[in-house]
Amino acid sequence: MKTSDIQNLKVAVVGGGYAGASAALALLQLGADVHVYEQAPELGEVGAGIGLRPPTVEVLRKWGVFEEFAKVSAPSDAIEVYQSNGELIARDPWPGINEYEQTNHCRMVHRGDVIETLLRLLPAERVNIGHKMITVTDNGDSATVKFENGVEVTADLVLGADGIRSSVRNQIFGEVQPVFSHTIAMRAVISADDAYGLVENDNFRVYVGLNGTTVYFLPLRHRNQVSFDITAPSDDTAWAPEVTHEYIGALLEGFDERLQKIGQELDIASMTNRGVYDIEKQPNWHTNSVALVGDAAHAMLHHQGQGANSAMQDAAWLADAIKDGADLQDALRTYQAKRKPITDVLQDISRKPFDIGDSFPETTSFEKGAGVE
Repeated sequence: MKTSDIQNLKVAVVGGGYAGASAALALLQLGADVHVYEQAPELGEVGAGIGLRPPTVEVLRKWGVFEEFAKVSAPSDAIEVYQSNGELIARDPWPGINEYEQTNHCRMVHRGDVIETLLRLLPAERVNIGHKMITVTDNGDSATVKFENGVEVTADLVLGADGIRSSVRNQIFGEVQPVFSHTIAMRAVISADDAYGLVENDNFRVYVGLNGTTVYFLPLRHRNQVSFDITAPSDDTAWAPEVTHEYIGALLEGFDERLQKIGQELDIASMTNRGVYDIEKQPNWHTNSVALVGDAAHAMLHHQGQGANSAMQDAAWLADAIKDGADLQDALRTYQAKRKPITDVLQDISRKPFDIGDSFPETTSFEKGAGVE
């Protein structure tokens, strides 16, 4: 698109998480008139740890913001896979680590630090909190969003970045029900001092149990913390299931005694417990004036750690498509045509339980160069 057309492009981003904040940053750098609308009344620390993959790190370099993320993350060389009893099975370098500069290691980081950093990089006047969307209307060459607080916004492009239960998606593209994976994820952040010496390096550890339970152990050494995640089979379809120390103890039976001790000392009240859901692959992500990014477009299970990475890479691909497109409609067609085949594959492989024999099934070729063409 012509520079003047991009500068006149009004964009309303619904949702201030990974996808929304990343899209806003990428489009603001192009010169578009972008505003983010987040329903939460305040922005605070949420969730646990994630790994930013080398292609995502490359995107951050492309945007000129890598150093800001380096301050709140630590580089990791590999993923270490263990039997539940602590016996090392494999140590696999992160996919893509040899395809980029050595500094583009996978970065271990807290989810809250990612979102806080993204939002801090946006001009304060561009971020509107306490804006819960109630309706979105596709007008053809524009779209109008109405919020619960009475604010109404019409934009050339409305981006649905409002997560797995996206109201933008459901109102424009049809109702989509999340799909239950029959698993539960229990996440906590603990002090590294309470990890019984398990924090030996910055590498992500996976402990695979025989009963279907998996422990994800992600050091956040820049915080002197550890993200501790237990994923286990469950038929409890509640969005936020209740758990007890007794339940956790039963799940961790047979695991390394140090992991069992951590489980019994977790602060249940501070944990994030979620039934694990994704969505089916969606046939269409855009109209002429509405488009989806992140989980709204392709929510996936967490086994491959691709959710946040995919959301941030969506922003890079979308910005490139707008920069290079003949017009907005051409850009949105290009964005979907290039990006969707990648996330379709990632949705499929993310439905596979963690496999001791293959830490990264089929991901490498799709990660290479993502969003940095």
